[in-house]
Amino acid sequence: MNILLLEDDLILSAELCKFLESNQITCAKVFDGETFLREIKNNTYDLYLLDINVPKMNGLDVCQTLRTFDKTTPIIILSAYGDLSDKKDAFTRLADDYLVKPFQFEELLLRINSLLRRKTQSDNIELDVITVEDLIINKTEQKVFRSGNEIALTLKEFQLLVYLAEAQGRTVSKQQITEHVWEHNFNTNTNTVEVYINFLRKKLDKDFPVKLIHTRSGFGYYLSPL
Repeated sequence: MNILLLEDDLILSAELCKFLESNQITCAKVFDGETFLREIKNNTYDLYLLDINVPKMNGLDVCQTLRTFDKTTPIIILSAYGDLSDKKDAFTRLADDYLVKPFQFEELLLRINSLLRRKTQSDNIELDVITVEDLIINKTEQKVFRSGNEIALTLKEFQLLVYLAEAQGRTVSKQQITEHVWEHNFNTNTNTVEVYINFLRKKLDKDFPVKLIHTRSGFGYYLSPL
C-alpha cells in the first residue's frame, strides 16, 4: 500500500508517516499543492491524504484538479475546519472522506483500510465487465450487448468471445483457442474454431458498420475495432 500525504506541518507529517509505515503502509510526503501535483505525474499511489491549508495550492483545489484525470484513487481530506459547509465543499470536489483535526491516527487507519477495501471490491467488479468499442461483455451474468442490444450466445460462443476480448487486441492462434476454450476435448484438426468464429461474426459483426472480429492470415484471430 502506497500513500501520498500533502501536509505542511512538518511534525505532524513526520509522525503520521511514521505511524503509517509501522502499519505496513508506505507514506511519501510533500508540503505544498504544486509539488503534490508534480509528484503524482511521476508515481502511482493507492490513496491520497490532503490537508486543506497548504502553500501554493490548497488541498481542495488539488482535490478538484486531481479528479479531472484520476476519478478512482481514494482521497481523504485532513483539516482543522470542521463546519458542515467545509465538509460539503470537500465532497462537492469529489473527496471520499473528511477527517477533522486533531484526530486519532488509529481512526485514520480504519478509514484508509475501509476505502481501500471498497476500491478493491469495485476493481474486482469492473474486471467482470469487458468493453470493446460498443461491445459490452458481462462475465458475471454471461450477457453480451452491442450498441445497447443484447446478443444471445451459446456457452461456447460466449467463452470464445471472452477469450478473444481478454487478449486485448492480440492475435490468438487456433491452437491457443482450443487449449483455452475447448481444453483439447476435440480434434484440433477440425474446422470447429473457424465455424465458431463465423457464428460470432454473424451475431456480432454482420449488422454493424464497425467489424470487431478479424483474421490475421496464417496466425489466428483478434478482437479489435481497428
